[in-house]
Amino acid sequence: MPLLAYLILFQYVPMYGLILSFKEFDYHSVTGSPWVGLQHFREMFELPDFQRVFTNTLVIAMGRLIFEFPVPILFALLINEVRKKRSRTFYQIVYTFPHFLSWVIISGIMINFLGDMGVFNMILDSLGLPKTDLLTDADTFKGLLFGTSIWKEMGWGTIIYLATISGINPEMYEAAEIDGAGRFKKMTTITWPALKGTVLVLFILALGNVMGGAGFDQIFNMDNAAVRDSSDILDTYIYRATFLQGASFGFTTAVGLFKSLINCALLLVAHYSVKSRGHGGLF
Repeated sequence: MPLLAYLILFQYVPMYGLILSFKEFDYHSVTGSPWVGLQHFREMFELPDFQRVFTNTLVIAMGRLIFEFPVPILFALLINEVRKKRSRTFYQIVYTFPHFLSWVIISGIMINFLGDMGVFNMILDSLGLPKTDLLTDADTFKGLLFGTSIWKEMGWGTIIYLATISGINPEMYEAAEIDGAGRFKKMTTITWPALKGTVLVLFILALGNVMGGAGFDQIFNMDNAAVRDSSDILDTYIYRATFLQGASFGFTTAVGLFKSLINCALLLVAHYSVKSRGHGGLF
């Protein structure tokens, strides 16, 4: 009951504020604000910057699915092959620790290491090579986003997969070994089939969070004017429109609702696509 009350209070009650998408908020009350229909949505699609930030959001979010999503799976499979329990625990701790660092700290590390006066450029300068500032290079900035996110989250992402692997009956491995199966064969015929259901469920959830999974915290802290054309996403755009440019709350709520509708549609499409192939979905 407490968990249900928490869910209702913090997840469903705030949905009342979605009506601001169709109103012009006058700072007196939500219900007393005048209705404007779909005006905010029309303004959103007419903005010259909207297409750019929308495209950036999709590109970065899909890039995270392609490059980041498989890494914890592969890492969990590799950790499972480490025979010594102490070594396995050591690897888990080392690779999980970065998760507990905030993006503020990590962005500071990146600036000190990759900035114009950072360690990396000092090494290049000492070798007589030209300096390069990866943080202000629009061509490499997305790769930097993916790389730092993988480093930060891959250890944390393995927890669910390792929990699934730990539930596999050890006798299955013993029987496969008697039949002459090696490590790779046991991984492909026992471990992976046991993981497949978990991977599909997490993939559905990840696809259902595409519009919100581009990484506001990371981009907000690592972003700069030189790369903004290629790194600006809907979340950072909403932040600037709300707090820096003084846009109406009705407009920014409309952008948020637009994101949620796309996420919901992708979630349902992914769920029914997985179920149509004979796998378990979310419900």
